[in-house]
Parts: sequence; structure tokens; C-alpha cells
Amino acid sequence: MPDEVHVRGSVSIPESELSWRFSRSSGPGGQHVNTSATAAELSFDVANSPSLPEPLKSRALERLSTRLVRGVLTIRAEEYRSQQRNRDAARTRLATLLAEKRNAVDHHGHEAQARRQD
Repeated sequence: MPDEVHVRGSVSIPESELSWRFSRSSGPGGQHVNTSATAAELSFDVANSPSLPEPLKSRALERLSTRLVRGVLTIRAEEYRSQQRNRDAARTRLATLLAEKRNAVDHHGHEAQARRQD
């Protein structure tokens, strides 16, 4: 199990800053699968994290504002039947969300806009 979540460059989040909850995962499966706590819910306090540099933290707070509750980002992973794989998926999503530089907006260049107007 990794000790930290690598975001990008030298920025990593230690496992001690992550909070985990596990619950029953929905979906098909046998009797044992239906009663196993395989769904993983990861919570990370973006606003109060000492591991995130201020520029990255402020950008994440702004960009992820619709996903935050009191500065805490929660990610749920339940696509796998293994708790460990769901934990890994949640860690990967966290790193991806924090590493994104800005919202993916489709900006067309001036030439493309001019071609459409003609």
C-alpha cells in the first residue's frame, strides 16, 4: 500500500491526511459480494492540507468548489469487487483532480472562429 498520493512534481499527500470509509458496494454478485464492504470513500481536506503549496491549494479550492463540502473533497470508488482496487482507484482520482491545471474548456483559436463566420 502506498505511503502517499503523488500529485505532480514534488507534491505528495501523505496517507495520514486521507480519511477512509468503507461500505457495501452496489451491483451484481453472489451472497458474499453483497455483504462485503468493498466500496471505498476517500475524504481529503483540501483547505487545511499542509502538503499542498498555496498556489495549488487555492487553484484546487476554486476549481473544485462544486465538489467540496467545507473544504473537504470526497471521492467514492465502487467499480471493483476488491476493496484494495477501489482504494487505489480513489487515490488515482484524487491525484488526477488535484494535478489538473484548470477546467477543460474548449477554446477555439481566432482562425477557427473566423472560418466559421465566413
